[in-house]
Amino acid sequence: MRSPPEDFDAAALTQALADGWALDVADAEYAAVGGGSYHWVVTDARGARSFATVDDLDQKPWLGETREAAYAGLERAFATAVALRRSGLAFVVAPVVSSAGGTLCRIDTRYSLSLFPFVDGDAGTFGRYEATERTAIVAMLSELHRATPAVAAVALTIGLDLPGRVSLDAALRDTGSAWSAGPFSEPARQVLARHASDVAQKLSRYDRLSAAVATSRDRWVITHGEPHAANVMRTAHGHVLIDWDTVALAPPERDLWMLVRGGEEALAAYTAATGHTVDHAAVDFFRLRWNLADTAAFTDVLRSPHQRTNDTVAALENLTITLASQAAGSTGTL
Repeated sequence: MRSPPEDFDAAALTQALADGWALDVADAEYAAVGGGSYHWVVTDARGARSFATVDDLDQKPWLGETREAAYAGLERAFATAVALRRSGLAFVVAPVVSSAGGTLCRIDTRYSLSLFPFVDGDAGTFGRYEATERTAIVAMLSELHRATPAVAAVALTIGLDLPGRVSLDAALRDTGSAWSAGPFSEPARQVLARHASDVAQKLSRYDRLSAAVATSRDRWVITHGEPHAANVMRTAHGHVLIDWDTVALAPPERDLWMLVRGGEEALAAYTAATGHTVDHAAVDFFRLRWNLADTAAFTDVLRSPHQRTNDTVAALENLTITLASQAAGSTGTL
């Protein structure tokens, strides 16, 4: 996120790190990176760096519709990442286990905290993979999906319902009246109204594809969920995957659809490594899910009370891009 949460007490971060991980914090610098969590680079009294992540439990609909459900889902996701790392997957950047043996703690009723190793490297750019990154991601996803038996007992299983569907349906029904919750509410209504028919058609298609994807449950594997280029980091020891709050059992195509823009060669390499023949209907489903979930999330932010911030400016920009790309039949903000 581009800005820290307005109602968050930074002093609580230092205290929670001390209580949960016995970390003696000398400095905490906000890092305006990523799109779903708040991050700080933390330096301890010895000069060692860590990466602290604060999650807003009101903004994790894929993990649960309530704060308690989202927290429990995040615990399971991070426990899965730890189990994957311990099973031998060195590219998994898993959370640091706390003094109590868990992977996160509650700062207050709304925010949770987790701690990660500091990765010294460069992330890719959100969008198309570079050739070297595409090769690396095929190898990592092949290894990840084959590791399913190691985490099947702890991992979450995705639901095929669209995250944020209820709020998106409500917004579509309400495009005929002005929105006034914040400075970008009315511009958001106008852009959604222009594309309302297209969004409704895509929601109907989503429902049809969902029924087909549900029939493949016996072949579901452990998936990262968002292995796009910005979650792939290049380090001196090779490529690693970050951001594991979306890890879950799902069809392999939940990860693989992001490789399609690189051509059939990448998918052929995955098939050669795993024996799995890619289901292109499932690829279409997860591409559609990504774009519609983005539409729902950006719309919900802008239809709710908000102020003008870097993040709400970005939400309106991304909503506009996502809806335009859906109408053009492309892959949206990826």
